Amino acid sequence: MIRNLKRIFSGSAVLLIPVVFFACSGTVNTKEAYNYTQGSAKIVVDESLAPIVDDQWQVFHNSYPEAKIEMVYLPETSALNLLLTDSMKIAILSDTLTLEQKKHFQNKQQSVLVNKFAIDGVSLVTHRTSADTLITVQEIIDIMRGKSLKGRDLVFDNANSSTVRYLKQLSEVQNLPAAGVYALKSNPEVIRYVQDHPGAVGVVGMNWMEQPDSAMAPVVEQLKYMGVKNLPGKPGSDAFYKPNQTTLATGVYPLMRSLWLINCSGGLGTGFAAFIAGERGQRIVLRSGLMPNKLPPREIILKKGFAK
Repeated sequence: MIRNLKRIFSGSAVLLIPVVFFACSGTVNTKEAYNYTQGSAKIVVDESLAPIVDDQWQVFHNSYPEAKIEMVYLPETSALNLLLTDSMKIAILSDTLTLEQKKHFQNKQQSVLVNKFAIDGVSLVTHRTSADTLITVQEIIDIMRGKSLKGRDLVFDNANSSTVRYLKQLSEVQNLPAAGVYALKSNPEVIRYVQDHPGAVGVVGMNWMEQPDSAMAPVVEQLKYMGVKNLPGKPGSDAFYKPNQTTLATGVYPLMRSLWLINCSGGLGTGFAAFIAGERGQRIVLRSGLMPNKLPPREIILKKGFAK
């Protein structure tokens, strides 16, 4: 898989940190702004992204022990509300700011750094013994609109989660249907539910399948990805594709989403943003099974006498 990616991105030699600023002002304390690798900070995180964020935090903390970052994991709606009400200054989400949200910060003359660092897949999973292995985007839309013809049920992590929001936007619905869609409390609960109910279809962030902890690994082994086919005329409409680094890189997996760090505080938040978007952070993303925003450069060591 990664060998294919190296061919796709063989031209990637230099990694630039993709940052966008909105409403820049002098409201950030100058001393704080330069404490990129020390001090303390709280980051609210979309809980569907916990595995990849945990990996990034562990390496960053080991590299900069004077940096004390507390991760707060919540459903996306709660995380975003904390950011917009200034209760939290840094957030990691699976969606960037909308125009209305950007104006919210501009009206307060507050500087905001928006940083993309990875591409994830919203994955549909079933029990490995299930014969139900394929689904189309149109079928997903029908289920979300309460019009499923096959009697399939979708099981989500939380009614306020980013995966629910993603499929609601895809299906152009405001509310979940009365039947066919169910919400539990977390991604691990969804994974365990699908293990115990072979007919269920779980909806989870891809990184929960690719990076299970020791407690979840035996459960994840009992599950498999469903292949997803896109709507006619769109990328990924020619076949059924499962989420992996190659299908994310080529854009053929229909249910892709970008991961973002949104920073309103400067300082340590800026340091962590630079880390996850830099070469080390992007290598962590690559090893996780997700797709880095920019593929890290390859190092080729030529032995003496190899090149003529």
